[in-house]
Amino acid sequence: MAIVAVAYVLAHGLTALLITPLQARLLPDVTAFASLMYLPHGVRVLSTWLMGRLSVIPLGLGAFLSEVLFTPVEVSSATDPVILLSIAVGGVSALLAFELMGLVGHRIYAGQNKRIHWKWLLLAGMLASVFNSLGQSLVFSGKVLPDHAIAVLAVYAVGDLVGLVATTLVLMFVFRWIRVFLAR
Repeated sequence: MAIVAVAYVLAHGLTALLITPLQARLLPDVTAFASLMYLPHGVRVLSTWLMGRLSVIPLGLGAFLSEVLFTPVEVSSATDPVILLSIAVGGVSALLAFELMGLVGHRIYAGQNKRIHWKWLLLAGMLASVFNSLGQSLVFSGKVLPDHAIAVLAVYAVGDLVGLVATTLVLMFVFRWIRVFLAR
């Protein structure tokens, strides 16, 4: 569980310190609410795939710590009810997606199949992104100007998906490097 929380904090830190400043130049009105490459979404999906329902606990802890560490106090406080609700929405979005996939006949949690079906995992990540995007848009609806609501929703969806793909690719390369290194 600690690994998931730390991975979430690291992914959020990379997003907050590297990606968000670059994005601020392109979409300054949307940057406070969403990222074009939100790496923690990949952590959400992959940890839910591996841990199932238990993932909600370290994901919530990682998201809370990320708010404490990387969000300036003048922007928001980690104990602000809106932020706590946002953390909850993010924490359960992947779980909802995996459970819905199971209801339609695709049980894709790790260990339930002999092979990893990446396309189903990515589909669950996309579905989680939709749940997260809709949920975050509702959570922040009072803070986003109506003219920017669609843009914020779109950036949440795109950012989650790009973050999932980036995180998955990085982990695939890391695991491949570990296998090559151990085979020597």
